[in-house]
Amino acid sequence: MGWFDGWFGSDNSGGSDPLRRLDPKLREFLEKESPVKYNNNPPSQPQQQSQPSSPPPPSDQKPTTTTTPTGAPQPPPESLYPDGRYAHLWKTYKPLAAVEAETKSDNEKLSDVLDAFKERKGLIGRAALENCAEEQVDWSACMKSGTWTARMTMCRDEVRRFERCYNAQSRLLKALGYMSAYGRDPQVDEDIQMRADELYHRMLAQEREVERAKEEGREVPAFKTLFEDAPATPAARADAAANGSDVPEPSAAVVASWKTTLEKLPPEEREAEEKALRADHRAKAEMAMKVQGLWQEQAKEREKRKAEGKETFMDRFSALAGSWSGPKST
Repeated sequence: MGWFDGWFGSDNSGGSDPLRRLDPKLREFLEKESPVKYNNNPPSQPQQQSQPSSPPPPSDQKPTTTTTPTGAPQPPPESLYPDGRYAHLWKTYKPLAAVEAETKSDNEKLSDVLDAFKERKGLIGRAALENCAEEQVDWSACMKSGTWTARMTMCRDEVRRFERCYNAQSRLLKALGYMSAYGRDPQVDEDIQMRADELYHRMLAQEREVERAKEEGREVPAFKTLFEDAPATPAARADAAANGSDVPEPSAAVVASWKTTLEKLPPEEREAEEKALRADHRAKAEMAMKVQGLWQEQAKEREKRKAEGKETFMDRFSALAGSWSGPKST
């Protein structure tokens, strides 16, 4: 019966000792030689059950939160402990971008400014292509499985729709300030890209409404200009105001040179083109101001090294290059 008792657990007299039915000598041998030691005593209750549980705090008391003491060093956002733990280890911490910026040479800083200006044009083109994805699909579908007449004309209508979308989206992106500030929150530029696509489709809807009114003999409705509403998100407006406040306005000669370009466009596209030209002018002016600021900073550092007697060969070469630049015009 011992087998069945062990299988079905009908005998509980021996407790939980698995060796209770063995011969005493065999049991003694197993207890000495076996690496697994069996405990015959019943397991004790967990310690937390023997201790009385503390009463819950009164309902009128709020749970306490760990705060950083006043005057204690605050950890940076990279720390996993915002309560101030290990804050002393973060005293000398610097982000990688800050370390790289401090160790860059003058030529690297100048290259960053020029590269950012060049990259802006490519990023605007890429954003315009993303906004014109539907027109690209229509063009590709026409070239693959369009009608015989359409393919004989190289899908001329689809190409024109795509070109117009790309040019209009590029103007709107520039006019709204897309990629006009270096190092700002990417969400601002994403909002501007969505706003540009929204304005383009609003322009198309207005054109269809005008054509429908002409066909039906009705009076052509008057619409608001595309930029009469808020140009973009509040964050984009604040960012543009903060970054473009010191940029000089274009001169009268520059504005007059834009007139020929604007007269070639339809009236509904002139406003966006003018704002795009102003945005390009502002981007060039900002680049020139940054380059000039770098040059002035370099000149101050050269003068400081010269006064301390630490003038380098490149400092002397730069001074000679400046003197060889020729007499200044008066």
